[in-house]
Amino acid sequence: MRIPGPVALSSTRFPSTPGRARRALLFALLLLAPVEATADEVKVWATGAYSFSDELGGFRITGASGIGTKDDPLVITEELNSATPVTLTIRTTKPIQAFGKAGEFANGVMYMRIDVLNNSGQAWIEFQFELQEILDQPSVFGDGLSFDQRNKTPDNIWSSNFADFDRDFEPYDRLLFKNGKVDPLKTARFEFLMTDYTPRWIFYLVQDPRIPTG
Repeated sequence: MRIPGPVALSSTRFPSTPGRARRALLFALLLLAPVEATADEVKVWATGAYSFSDELGGFRITGASGIGTKDDPLVITEELNSATPVTLTIRTTKPIQAFGKAGEFANGVMYMRIDVLNNSGQAWIEFQFELQEILDQPSVFGDGLSFDQRNKTPDNIWSSNFADFDRDFEPYDRLLFKNGKVDPLKTARFEFLMTDYTPRWIFYLVQDPRIPTG
């Protein structure tokens, strides 16, 4: 008696049928695709009146908290897997109101703390941040976005691993931490104030770890 069953599952015909073999391979690849997509998925972290994203690649955000005040800064934890520049994308998630209440409005005053794990395999001897209102274009003096450029003697810029810093406002808004080192698999903490007196819905923070050149 012949036992009915699905022809496609025949163990005698499948190995000798190239078309079915190709379909089986395609099916296996389709099963693997969602796993790879999940592994590469970009996660957006929202806290206070802003969201933070690693969508431009090269690093991974692992946490975000705070509202952006001096007592409750925006804290971003990250992991950098290379010693090349990476860009943090920042968006407003609440209404924009200059000098409005922190956490309820994107008010243009953002006390920041960034904790960066060095997973690049190389020691960093400097670390630079750069603000951009338009991606890949310098933030000019008149756009209102800066590392607190109105304050000539800031007391809120600090790093756990670097003794000194320099600020540049023309033609870039840059903050360079220097005279220190971050060894591989160690975490460095950076604290600073970002101000934007003409708040925008989206802007960028470029992070550039420096390695010895000699």
